Order: sequence, then C-alpha cells, then structure tokens
Amino acid sequence: MVGSALAIDLAADPGLEVTVADVRPEALERVAKRARVKALEVDLADPAAVKKAVAPFDVVVGALSSHLGFQTLRAVIEAGRSYCDISFMSENAWELDDLARQNGVCAVVDCGVAPGTSNMIAGYAASVLEPCESIEIYVGGLPVVRSWPFEYKAGFAPQDVIEEYVRPSRVVEHGKLVVKPALSEPELMDLPGVGTVEAFNTDGLRSLAYTLKAPFMKEKTLRYPGHIGLMRAMRETGLFSKDLVEVGGARIRPLDLTSKLLFPKWTYDEGEADLTVMRVIARGTESGRPVRRVWDLLDYYDPTTKTRSMSRTTAFPAAIVARMIVSGAFRQPGVHPPEVLGREKGFLDHVLAELQRRGVRFTARVEPG
Repeated sequence: MVGSALAIDLAADPGLEVTVADVRPEALERVAKRARVKALEVDLADPAAVKKAVAPFDVVVGALSSHLGFQTLRAVIEAGRSYCDISFMSENAWELDDLARQNGVCAVVDCGVAPGTSNMIAGYAASVLEPCESIEIYVGGLPVVRSWPFEYKAGFAPQDVIEEYVRPSRVVEHGKLVVKPALSEPELMDLPGVGTVEAFNTDGLRSLAYTLKAPFMKEKTLRYPGHIGLMRAMRETGLFSKDLVEVGGARIRPLDLTSKLLFPKWTYDEGEADLTVMRVIARGTESGRPVRRVWDLLDYYDPTTKTRSMSRTTAFPAAIVARMIVSGAFRQPGVHPPEVLGREKGFLDHVLAELQRRGVRFTARVEPG
C-alpha cells in the first residue's frame, strides 16, 4: 500500500532508475502497470536475499512490515548501501549506528508521516524553542465513511496496526521516560474537518524520547469514538495473543485467527476514500515569550491517482529524503532518526514544500503560550 506509492513517486523522476522488489509477482505487476519501474521477484524475509538484491543499487528505500524492519536494516547496512526506511520496527534501530558508520552508510529510519514528518517537526520545534517544554503528537488514518462495527480500516499493514494496541507506550513526563499500556489515557478531541475523535497512547515517540530534551512528550493515535473500548475488549480477551492455545486438538495462536477474520473487514474497497489527520503541538519560549507552535495536517484519498491518503502521507516523506540521499544533500554516515534532520537549517521547510507540491499540505501557526 505504501511501497507502491513510493516507487511511483521516485519513478516519476527522469534521473532515477527504479526497481521494485517483492515476493509477490502480482504486486510487482500492479506497480509496473502504473510506473516506469523494473521488477525483481525476491523473498525479502531472507536477509541474504536482501543483500544480494540491493547490491547493484545506489540507494534502497524500505517499506516492509515492522517484523522485517530491523533485520532488513542490518542487511542493507552490511551490503554497504544507503537506506531510507518507513517500517516502524519495534527494535531499536540505533543499535546499528556504529555498524552504519563503519560501513559509510547513511540510513534514515522511521521516515513516514508519524513517525517521520512528525519527528522532523518536533526536531525543528526543539531547535527554535529555548527551552522547549512539551511536544504532543496526535495522528490517525481513518475511513471517510464510518461503517459498523469497527468504523476503521487499515491504511498500512494490519498486523502493524494491532502492534499499536499491544506494544507498551513510551512517554516523557517531568524529564523521565515513563512506560504506559497501549490504548491508555483516552481523551476526546474536536478537529476541524473530522469532528470528534478519541486519542490514546501508542508507542509513537520512539527516538524522540531519547534525542530531545523537552520534559513532557507524548504521541497519541486518533480513531473515531468507541474504537478504544472495542480494541481493549479484544486485547483483554486474548485475541491479540501470540501464545499457543489448543482448540479441537490443534494448537494455534489467537492472533493468527483474529488476523484471518479481522483483516478482510479492515481492507479498503477499491476507490474507497480515507483521510489522514495529524496535529503537532510544541510549547516553549521563543524570543523571551511563551509560545505555542501548532502544525496541522488533513489529507484525503486522491481519486486522480487512486492513492490512499495514508499511502501518500507516509510514502512522500521517504521519497523526498531518498532523493536528498541520492543527490548528496544529506549523506552523513550513521542511523538517523528524522528529528535529527529536522534540526538542520532549511530541512523542514524543504520537506513541507515538497509535500505541498504533491498536494499534502501542512498549516502552521504560532500562538501566545
């Protein structure tokens, strides 16, 4: 869903030769029909196959499920290729920073919408607010039309959505890292163009919890009201568990059965519209006065290109940064979270301008704090 949008965006650049790699020939065929790309059928769950596949190329862009993210990052670094990734892996990507530096590899991870653009904004905010006192990130991808019973559909890998509901959430309070349950601390918000949504803790801060000095930071996911209670009930029943249970003489993981039954109901129909909504709020002191900086995004499915909003808003930041790596505008060896790039002079302005050129528009305002 996201990788195809990445490939199509990159292939529109006459200066780039783009090859798409996937284990599924039908997925490769779909992309090849829409863009000037070559296709490479390969099992990307195999790190050795990844190393061999990336060897002929200058830059690699990763759009794999989170459970493949870390091993793929390691394989690409070991192959000596620069990398831009959106996989939202649960592991700590910065464990591979030394390896990337040793191999002269520039790797930018978590480079989607959130994490991704949200991190760039947070990094920029922390650099202009002295001090930066708090950063709040609210983000969600939703169907435009709400349909019973879930009023939700997945704009990226559904198994990664479930990860958001079970992975403990890291937040920063009074300068200390605090771990809270996923789906915790629900609150209602009214957002222009969307209406009332509910927000809950998810593990979206990731690197921000360690790289920025703001004493209060959190990220919350947005859904239509009622979703939290439904997901909590499913989780507490054990339907997201990976532990084997015996049913009729067979041993299965509840998560596998849940996925089999749930994911078809979370799949968008052809042409069905979605939206992505995000708000980033940074509070602090600027020019000696307390201020509140706010960035808002509300993006919709593009019927012209038939591209979902979550695909657009996630793919485009990675495509923009990948081009910067190709051109040498940013090629510092190491594993870099997006907020490091956001602190670079002019970087956020460039990314937001490029997003706007693609129809993804952020608004920003500064208010008295």
